[in-house]
Amino acid sequence: MNNKMVLITLIGPDRPGILAAVTGAIAEGGARIRDIEQSVTHTLMLLSLLIDFPGSGGDQKPLIKDLLFLAKELGLELDFEVVEAKDYQSLQSTRYGYVLTMLGDRVDAATVSRVASLLTDYQVNIDRINKLTRGQLRCVEFFLNVPNDIDLKGMTRQLLAEGSGLGIDVALQKENLYRRAKRLVVLDMDSTLIQIEVIDELANLAGAGEQVAAITERAMNGELDFQQALRERVALLKGLSADALEQVYRELPFTPGAKNLVRILRRLGFKTAVISGGFNFFTDRLKAELGLDYAYANALEIVDGKVTGQVAGAIVDGQRKAELLEEITDREGITLSQVIAIGDGANDLPMLGRAGLGIAFNAKARVREQADYHINQGNLDSILYLLGIAEWEMAELSK
Repeated sequence: MNNKMVLITLIGPDRPGILAAVTGAIAEGGARIRDIEQSVTHTLMLLSLLIDFPGSGGDQKPLIKDLLFLAKELGLELDFEVVEAKDYQSLQSTRYGYVLTMLGDRVDAATVSRVASLLTDYQVNIDRINKLTRGQLRCVEFFLNVPNDIDLKGMTRQLLAEGSGLGIDVALQKENLYRRAKRLVVLDMDSTLIQIEVIDELANLAGAGEQVAAITERAMNGELDFQQALRERVALLKGLSADALEQVYRELPFTPGAKNLVRILRRLGFKTAVISGGFNFFTDRLKAELGLDYAYANALEIVDGKVTGQVAGAIVDGQRKAELLEEITDREGITLSQVIAIGDGANDLPMLGRAGLGIAFNAKARVREQADYHINQGNLDSILYLLGIAEWEMAELSK
């Protein structure tokens, strides 16, 4: 008997006292619980227990008989299956835990079926499913048992492609301590924390809107060297009044959910930072307004109340963004695995690659192709779903 375990499954109407009664009977029968899981959908409960008989073993039959009688008294259906201990141990040692998050307005039966079918093709088993939204099925988590010999990168690429085709976002993360112990969030500013490219707005006021916007588009898509592109655009701002910067700041449109994201992260004890290829005139003010811990950006040179068309000091390009991210982690005494980085442009890719969770948010096509995680959602705080934070938990933290 020592080499065998019994998987007991009970299903039926949920009510208080079921777990106490079942585990009490198992204890009286001299068995040991090796694994346990319970879920309730509306009023229907599913309870599974894996038991064995330690020491010299024991007779399973009296306990199974007692459990069958108990299940009848409780109005539950009971099933049991004998499991070889070696098979259970082998399964535990050859599979790894991952969590797959599906997010979007089109999460429905068809999308769930397609993603589940793709997982089946890779012999990946779904252990548990959580719903993270109220009402509509807009976000679900699949907790997966993934064989250690599969082509994980190939499967991930297929999942991302499938999600894009289905109009949903799909993210696959290893389910470990670092997923649940993130401590720092680093955000890009333009088209991430805010909805505009500040330099384009300044250029409109300087009468060079079309020229600058064209360069910005190519730079953010990775077609131009960022430093060169920035200097060219700043040169076109020469003569602009410093008052124009204040005007643009007053009218900054925050990305929906941005303020809520920062508020929730701060309440959870996260450190927050903005690292931008834009200008510190704006990031410094955002830091003060939102209560951010760090802010880094380029210094737009202003002399006698006018923009000179020059950048003062070293330029914050993609490489510098990644370096600044690492400097913050060193200062805070955390690891890169505990960092979330969020951006949309090609110059964000280096810092997205360094972070434990690097997310391309509503990003350019080339950026989405190179980023490990990308989501296309209207609200920036939807990123919290990737941390396993449910909609009702967000509502509580937002109060």
